[in-house]
Amino acid sequence: MPQVAVERSGNVAVVTITNPPRGYMDTATVAELDAATADLERDEAVRAVVITGGVPGVFIRHYSVRELEALARQLRERGIAVDPARPLPPRDIDRVFGRLEEMPKPVIAAINGFAMGGGFELALCCDLRIAEEGPYELGLPEVRLGILPGAGGTQKLPALVGVARALELTLRGRTVAPPEARDLGLVHELVPPGRALDRAHELAAELASLPPRAVGHIKRLVRASAAAGRADGLALERTLFLDLLLSDDALERMSRMNTDDRDIRDA
Repeated sequence: MPQVAVERSGNVAVVTITNPPRGYMDTATVAELDAATADLERDEAVRAVVITGGVPGVFIRHYSVRELEALARQLRERGIAVDPARPLPPRDIDRVFGRLEEMPKPVIAAINGFAMGGGFELALCCDLRIAEEGPYELGLPEVRLGILPGAGGTQKLPALVGVARALELTLRGRTVAPPEARDLGLVHELVPPGRALDRAHELAAELASLPPRAVGHIKRLVRASAAAGRADGLALERTLFLDLLLSDDALERMSRMNTDDRDIRDA
């Protein structure tokens, strides 16, 4: 069953993560996002993009830890080792997230529920983040599994909240409720329950009505100002992520989480 649906309305396209397994991102999700975002990037009729979750109360809960555990076991069996001095090349997820940041069209996250780990890293790729009130959390809890945010989180979070606060959040693996996320600057607006998509669509329509060349140039310049040196940081991040993923401690923690069906925040 497809995991990603795209609906166009005028100059705005809405990408909905419709059916991720238990709300988790996995390889199939990434592949469908890759195809969908590449198509939207090429479509000159689309001037703004909204991304939201299709599972009630879930944007994307986080990346599938079952898939990460399986990958770790497979690579360990093959004797794969990581040398931090030799950064890994970009992966499919890096290409997708990079496209969202680099396309000249504004991208807005309509966060309608849990957005942790890779789900929150997806939101961080978007230019604007609208979150609705509700009993869910956002953040990067990967350290609890003995790994780290490996899809841009360590490089993008400091740009939002500063190095000191980013360290506090990532070292503790602390996730926060929507009001604190707004206060910290993790999201731009907090709206009533059920209103995230509507508000994101309103903003997307506003941006789509503006001169597209000017919007694209502004996005490019502002992104470039914040991304100086980021390429090297992202390369090191994904390298050290794999180094941790292959460790005994991470494998034990992921296995325990998956075996006991724990929440990632309690891993």
